[in-house]
Order: sequence, then structure tokens, then C-alpha cells
Amino acid sequence: MSRRQVERRLTEVGRRIRELREELQVADEQLAHLADAADDARLRSLVSETPVSDREHREAARHADAMRNHRASVAEEIARLEAAQDELLDRLTAETR
Repeated sequence: MSRRQVERRLTEVGRRIRELREELQVADEQLAHLADAADDARLRSLVSETPVSDREHREAARHADAMRNHRASVAEEIARLEAAQDELLDRLTAETR
């Protein structure tokens, strides 16, 4: 890979990492909200002991779990891209020596 290609790829990877970090921040905020909603629904379900409140609790918990999974996949993608960025930086450094 030429120096120019490495630099271009570094730029692309850096841009994508920034985007994913922003997405991770949004996911963290949404997860906090959804987890709170799931906890509230769980308490309502325990107190009222009705099928409707139990269903609402399960649905709220499902949404929170889905957001946890999404957050985890975004964090994994960031880690993968950071590793790729490190490799590209190593190549760039090796070429300049």
C-alpha cells in the first residue's frame, strides 16, 4: 500500500471512529433512559401484579437489552477501527524510516 493510500485510509478510519464515538455517546444516553424505564416498569409490575404491567415490564426490558447490544456492537467496532488505525500508523512510520 502506498503512502498516499495509507494516509487516505487513516483519514477515513479517523472519521469513522469520530462518528462511532458520537453514536456511542447517544447510545449511552438512550441506554440510561431505557434502563430507568425498565426499572420503573419492573417496580410497577411487582406492585400491581397484573398481566398488563408484566407485559410492559418485559417490553421495556427488551428495549433496554436491545440498546445494550447495540452499544456493545458500536464499542466493538470502535475497538476494531482503532486497531486498524494503529496498524496503518505503524505502516506509515515504517515507510518514513
